[in-house]
Amino acid sequence: MANRVLMIWVLGIVLGLLQPIAAVAASKEEIDAKVQEAIENFHKHTSAGKRLAEKAAGMLVFPSVFKAGIGIGGEYGEGALLVNGNTVAYYSTAAASIGFQLGAQVKSQIVLFMNQKVLDSFRKSQGWQAGVDGSVALATLGAGGEINTDTMKEPIIGFIFSNKGLMYNLTFEGSKITRIER
Repeated sequence: MANRVLMIWVLGIVLGLLQPIAAVAASKEEIDAKVQEAIENFHKHTSAGKRLAEKAAGMLVFPSVFKAGIGIGGEYGEGALLVNGNTVAYYSTAAASIGFQLGAQVKSQIVLFMNQKVLDSFRKSQGWQAGVDGSVALATLGAGGEINTDTMKEPIIGFIFSNKGLMYNLTFEGSKITRIER
């Protein structure tokens, strides 16, 4: 019983911390500037990723996804969908998690829709959830900074990185992506 009360209390704190982030939505101009910075950072870390992005039908960029947790965690970020290098819509990503976790981090996420069919399916959705509405193949770098050839064949490819490079052992599964109407 005490553990249950503690978990509810911790969940309340985490959700309380994330609520102000969601309530203070960034302007289109702020999101656009951060998206461009994230794309530049992404290109610095992986030339293979840059080549894939150039072939993609669409690129969803979340420049700053904030994650925090103490046993129970949550994450939230805002970004933009780019088609042919132009912003066509704005989105938010959110997820919750339970398990061993303590701390906070900020990461960037890029999702590449490699063909028009998967991009259209994403754009028509009312709320797209990774792992349910579409599987996101998480890119990892092999020898020489190249992306695994099996991953390159996937219809949806995701990258998670920080200012120090690609991050490992992370996932998109369970992330709910919702269009932001502005």
